[in-house]
Amino acid sequence: MERKITTQIGSLPYEDVKQAVEYSLRHHIPFLPELPKKGEYMLEYIKHPGILSCLDEFKKQVRQSECQTIKIQCVGPATLILSGYNKDEAVQRIYEHISIIMDGLKAKEIMLFLDEPALGQAGFDYKKLWMSLFNNFNAVSGVHTCGNINWDKLFDSSIEIISFDASKYDITKYPKYRNNKRIAWGIQERGDVKDFQEGDLLTLPCGMSPLLYYAGDCEGNLEKLLRVSKELTFSESTRNYI
Repeated sequence: MERKITTQIGSLPYEDVKQAVEYSLRHHIPFLPELPKKGEYMLEYIKHPGILSCLDEFKKQVRQSECQTIKIQCVGPATLILSGYNKDEAVQRIYEHISIIMDGLKAKEIMLFLDEPALGQAGFDYKKLWMSLFNNFNAVSGVHTCGNINWDKLFDSSIEIISFDASKYDITKYPKYRNNKRIAWGIQERGDVKDFQEGDLLTLPCGMSPLLYYAGDCEGNLEKLLRVSKELTFSESTRNYI
């Protein structure tokens, strides 16, 4: 049986909503597309919570396809605070945005990721802010971060899935590595996957900005993810992929 492990962070270089959603649904785990070419940057869409061009089409297609697992995402509170929002406003805007996305979204399992590209600059307790949000939603909790951070601190959190750029960083060397966490490996090639275990995911790395590649590149990116997913062989004895 094919493993359900490929997904993406969220942003796509499309301008056409139906094309973006159709592309998303071809992954093992469909994800809600965000379209920066239509102005949907994380610090822009959060000014108008719940306003995403693909949201209605995504909900419709997910319902018709009867997807078992889907992924949604939203800018995280640490990034908003570092961008000038106070803590209460940051949490409230994110809560409103996620609530609108979740309303009428039907799937057996929903993965909810907070996108925190600026996490390495945060000098405050962002973990409490995360849980104040996740506690309000029936979803698997995940955090995506782009840069190099205090990984042990992230492994100590209550987050279930950690998404990072495996093409740049080897997080397996840290003392508290994994700590029962699932990992979403952002890859450029098969060698970027150091320790793929049951429940982990494959994505493109965050360096694959939708402003730096084109809609025509999406097919090749998906083929790459699917090819690597097939190359990973699961070992029942070690519970690891090799």
